Amino acid sequence: MNTQLVESLVQVIFSLSSDEQVLLEDRLFGNLPYPSTQELTHLTEQGQVFEFLKDEPDLYTLDDGEPVEWH
Repeated sequence: MNTQLVESLVQVIFSLSSDEQVLLEDRLFGNLPYPSTQELTHLTEQGQVFEFLKDEPDLYTLDDGEPVEWH
């Protein structure tokens, strides 16, 4: 790992004006695609990030609260 290069780059970035930093950020991250809903769903299913909810008690039922009217 080239730590010296990374430190030098950080110093250069911090020396840029705020407009230049915004431009740099746009160039670095502006073309990154956002994951689709299908991709996010797949990731959560495969990663099992919500598995802990399986053991949680049901706090609400369909009889709780008032019905929502859709217009």
